[in-house]
Amino acid sequence: MKSFDLVIAGGGMVGASLALSLSKADLKIALVDQQSLTAGAFAPDSLYAPRVSALTEASSRLFQRLGAWELMTSQRVMPYQHMFVWDSEGTGEIGFDARSAGFKTLGNIVENDVIRNALLQKLSETDIECFPGQSTIDYQLGEPHQIQLDNEKIEARLLVATDGAESRLRKLSNIPSSQKDYLHHAVVTTVETQRYHQDTAWQVFLDTGPLAFLPMPSRGGKHYCSIVWSLVPDRADDILSLDDEAFCQAIESAFESRLGQVISADPRFRFPLKQRHARQYHRNRIVLAGDAAHTIHPLAGQGVNLGLQDVEVLSEEIIRALDRGDDFSASHILNRYQRRRMGSNLLMMKSMEGLQNLFASDDIGIRWLRNTGLKWTNSLPLAKDMLIKHAMGM
Repeated sequence: MKSFDLVIAGGGMVGASLALSLSKADLKIALVDQQSLTAGAFAPDSLYAPRVSALTEASSRLFQRLGAWELMTSQRVMPYQHMFVWDSEGTGEIGFDARSAGFKTLGNIVENDVIRNALLQKLSETDIECFPGQSTIDYQLGEPHQIQLDNEKIEARLLVATDGAESRLRKLSNIPSSQKDYLHHAVVTTVETQRYHQDTAWQVFLDTGPLAFLPMPSRGGKHYCSIVWSLVPDRADDILSLDDEAFCQAIESAFESRLGQVISADPRFRFPLKQRHARQYHRNRIVLAGDAAHTIHPLAGQGVNLGLQDVEVLSEEIIRALDRGDDFSASHILNRYQRRRMGSNLLMMKSMEGLQNLFASDDIGIRWLRNTGLKWTNSLPLAKDMLIKHAMGM
């Protein structure tokens, strides 16, 4: 049986980032996943992936430190300098500009596949031992934890759960969590638009839910945006049942033709939106990070950024413990990680819940309040700059 100091269960963006963050520490580390952990070849003319992330400046800096950012920019990264948000049920609107806040960009839109591919490529240059393609992963929790893989068994002093929103490890460890169904599904795809997106992330709040047009790199003189449309399930059914031409017309109408005609759309996908939060981030040498610990509404694109902040803090605490000869897997070390991250995650979660409830309300008084608030905030440069820096993780 192979013994490891730390085993990371889940090789998505958060798990791969954590493995890379700890790759130079004096630890024997394994990364386990049901999917491949080998970087694939990038085809510049391939379709855009349906799932993208709006990476904050803080997340981009993390990837720079990990050496993965240059690989991402050599594939496909779309920086944006502006953000524009408006209420379809009124006259309220607010615009943000990177230069006015002293930054080159507000963030970068990157396909999740591009992010993970770059991380896996950098991981291949480390001593991290990877166990990909595991069809079944069984756990016997204890000291140490034992992990039964397809063809062998390994053991770990510390288990890190980055195995997603339905984390099996979180459930096995009996870490309690709360869950709230947003009663919305997100429809995602990429569309070609008549006009260039102006290096702007656009979002309109409709009575059916928010619709985001996120800028993507142009290709062959054509202009593209990644779409995230939050809809009640019945409305999502209707939208997904439309043929391509009718879908393009529907989304163009919902977006008020801000970028002219929506010319075409890639295949559409949907996923349910739920808020989850673990009531503690560790128990008995099992620690949670990313979606295994928390999920929020995608309306501000903060989900993966919160997970990457988990990575930064957890790796900092583990390395700090190693530097002073402490037990990196002890409760008092993991408590520090929990204290540093839980409050921030809860604040962002409550903020997103409040925004979603504010813009979902049909009450005429609340509609007046939100439109007035948008206009008032738009007239205050200092307030907008503070919002920008908070959203950028700065």
